Amino acid sequence: MQTRKPNLGLMSFSRMAFSMREYDVAIIGGGPGGYVAAIKAGQRGLKAVCVEKRGTLGGTCLNVGCIPSKALLNATHKLHEAQHQFKDFGIITGEVSIDYPQLMKSKDKAVNGLTGGVEFLLKKNKVDYVKGWGKFDSNDQISVDLNDGGKDTFKAKNIIIATGSEPNALPASTGLSTDEEYVVSSTGALELKEIPKRMAVIGGGVIGLELGSVYARLGSEVTVMQHTDRICPFLDVEVGKAFHQSLKKQGLKFNMNTKVTSGVNSRENGVKLNLENAKNGEQSTLDVDVCLVSIGRHAFTGGLGLENTGVQMNDRGQVIINDTW
Repeated sequence: MQTRKPNLGLMSFSRMAFSMREYDVAIIGGGPGGYVAAIKAGQRGLKAVCVEKRGTLGGTCLNVGCIPSKALLNATHKLHEAQHQFKDFGIITGEVSIDYPQLMKSKDKAVNGLTGGVEFLLKKNKVDYVKGWGKFDSNDQISVDLNDGGKDTFKAKNIIIATGSEPNALPASTGLSTDEEYVVSSTGALELKEIPKRMAVIGGGVIGLELGSVYARLGSEVTVMQHTDRICPFLDVEVGKAFHQSLKKQGLKFNMNTKVTSGVNSRENGVKLNLENAKNGEQSTLDVDVCLVSIGRHAFTGGLGLENTGVQMNDRGQVIINDTW
């Protein structure tokens, strides 16, 4: 009787098909915390992977934060100098105007150059880069919903959460949900299709004032609402006062001790804000074309599947660090 030999090729293929690749370290998030950790891991000879949903590395800072806003600040500062200060040095230019589409292209070029440079550094240090939404299946297993469709799954001995933060929104009760076109966060403010004639900035912190000053230099009538009697309350009092005066000279208007109670977003027909003075309760309204909501940021940890791990979070979505870290 002839004995049937096992199909070793099929058995080997089956083992390969169900084996899962493993890494020494996996990083969820490709921002300044994540990509630096990934590069350092590669330099130390560790097998590393970095997962990023945005599709470009660099996180908020390079994509929709420090770099694009500073590019706009730098360009509009030059515009302001040419319009108002060159004549003091005997430089006569004639009328100086702005090419807004070109301004935005210049900003995007700065962003693309830096984000592309980070991706090159990951390749140089042999770090795998996975584009998609990464989440925990367990303490040591990550699944990724890929941007191009499908799913990827792998294991790692060590996993770093570096998902950064996202902008706070106004309470739903105000009726002013963020649409990134007329009621915008700092992200939307960097991509406006045209220069608004009137802009409201809710929040007198660094992000709102930075972008408010950009659009004021571009010709927008900018009004800032701050719920306290000082802008940037964390600054030294004298520094804050000097900064406040400097912004006023640039043309920014300020409603101090003022909070937004509600509003109506009529989109192309404008945004109406209902205001209340925090000290005397006086009511007023403000009509603008675009409203920038800049009231801080919060930890971006939702949708990571942390419930499948031993990781705990506080009520602000921040990972609780224990004494073993």
